[in-house]
Amino acid sequence: MIRTGIPKPLLKLNFRFLLLLTTAALLLFPASAQQEKPLCIGQIISLPSKILNETRMINISLPEGYNPSDTCRYPVVYIPDGGIDEDFLHILGLVRYNASDWVHRFPKSIVVGIQNINRQKDFTFAVNNLNFISKTGYTKTDIPVYGGSANFISFIQKELQPFIESACKTNGQNIIIGESLAGLLATEILLRKPELFSTYIIVSPSLWWGDEMLLRQADSLLPAHLHHKISVYIGVPDKKEARFMYDDAKALFKHLKRNSNIRAYFDYLPGETHATVLHQAVYHAFIRLYGQ
Repeated sequence: MIRTGIPKPLLKLNFRFLLLLTTAALLLFPASAQQEKPLCIGQIISLPSKILNETRMINISLPEGYNPSDTCRYPVVYIPDGGIDEDFLHILGLVRYNASDWVHRFPKSIVVGIQNINRQKDFTFAVNNLNFISKTGYTKTDIPVYGGSANFISFIQKELQPFIESACKTNGQNIIIGESLAGLLATEILLRKPELFSTYIIVSPSLWWGDEMLLRQADSLLPAHLHHKISVYIGVPDKKEARFMYDDAKALFKHLKRNSNIRAYFDYLPGETHATVLHQAVYHAFIRLYGQ
């Protein structure tokens, strides 16, 4: 949990989360055990969005030693699949481990997870039809709602990032971590609005969406929009599982390598599947991007 003071905008936390933890502690431990306080790792914020016309639940964890009274400022790690039952907990664990004093591979960071409502809608850009989807093993009925990424990216840029920057001690360095459809979203942001993040960790991205439209537009989009140095890690699982996804990720890497403003890494993890690759890939990304 936040350890030394709470910025005013973060006072609007979801007390049901803390109550649940406290109740669980009372049920799990006998009365003879000494009960001091619940084990908390962060806060859940309800953030109303005019752009999305809905309220989004945002999980926020501040780094160890965070003190609103000192001069330290921190990078922010954004996780689109950032619900408690999604990727928030294990990505936070990787950040905390790699930022620990005895490892010191990754900077101490604020971690922000966006809890999903409909990731298929939020993470995909608009297309005219779904005729391309058959090669993925999906059917059109598997994705009934889609095409909302423009609004979701606008939400990140105009509502979420300004809120985090006003509520927390940020240093302007933003990292996004996305896998599968969230990797597609991270790629779209990279190509269309690269200024939103300084580091992109893209894992097993669903670049097949829109019949590889982002890949076809990559060379024209990047020179027009990228005016600063960024780092990009692309991690992919065993190519035997879905060769077309491996080929798409490799093609993205080749596009990025042509741009002198991008420090890009491609990482093949043959021992992993699409379901298991994220955790290992993020661990590898921290090594490659931030050194041993």
